[in-house]
Amino acid sequence: MTVRIRLKRRGRKKTPYYDLVVADQRCARDGATISILGTYNPLTSPSEFNFDEEEVKAWLEKGAQPSDPVQRLLADRGMVPKQNKVPRQPGVTKKQKKEQENKD
Repeated sequence: MTVRIRLKRRGRKKTPYYDLVVADQRCARDGATISILGTYNPLTSPSEFNFDEEEVKAWLEKGAQPSDPVQRLLADRGMVPKQNKVPRQPGVTKKQKKEQENKD
């Protein structure tokens, strides 16, 4: 069973509020959770991110993988290393493929 630390959406329409949870990777975003670790409110200025650091460290040591948004939030707090973004390579269009084939 692969376990992820991710955000579970709560709140009303257009007023998101998230719980930081540990859940099975295959479960739905708002589905069953194993443990609630904290909360995240992106609407406050600055955004409010509260969580139990010891519990998060324990889950990371057990092998839980943070989702990309959680990775960024934890990296801002210095708990995990920042992910380096890989620049996207421009795609090859059909026209360019045909030109390459014609050259050969």
